[in-house]
Amino acid sequence: MKASELRELSDDQLQANLKNAMDTLFRLRVQSQTERLDAPSELAKNRKLVARIKTIQAERAAAAAST
Repeated sequence: MKASELRELSDDQLQANLKNAMDTLFRLRVQSQTERLDAPSELAKNRKLVARIKTIQAERAAAAAST
């Protein structure tokens, strides 16, 4: 997902996407240690998605704190 798409989501949807991305990232990390990954680039994609979501949540928290 692009950052612009993530910004359109509500806080609850964003939290659900974060949980899903973190679960997927965990499974990929375990799979990378125990067996060969089909697409190693998926690790980087999921790490970046988690970072994007956390950044948007931090931006929203900062905006809420400043008001």
